[in-house]
Amino acid sequence: MGSCFGNKIKELRTERGITQPELAKALGVSNGMVSLWENGVNAPKAEYIVSAARFFNVSADYLLGLEDEFGNKIYSNTEKKE
Repeated sequence: MGSCFGNKIKELRTERGITQPELAKALGVSNGMVSLWENGVNAPKAEYIVSAARFFNVSADYLLGLEDEFGNKIYSNTEKKE
């Protein structure tokens, strides 16, 4: 989970021209925590996933890799779409 989340927030952060310290301040975490998330070293607590989703105006499912940027659910090869 941490790696997908990290990739998504790094992508969103860089698209918006936001530094890690700026994002950390907005989310109420340390600068190092954002770096750990982006590098897949540490997974965020649920409250920070929600905060990041609100900050970037995306869904938590998008940040977790459960849906694409259009809101379509992403299924693994073993799951069937209904």
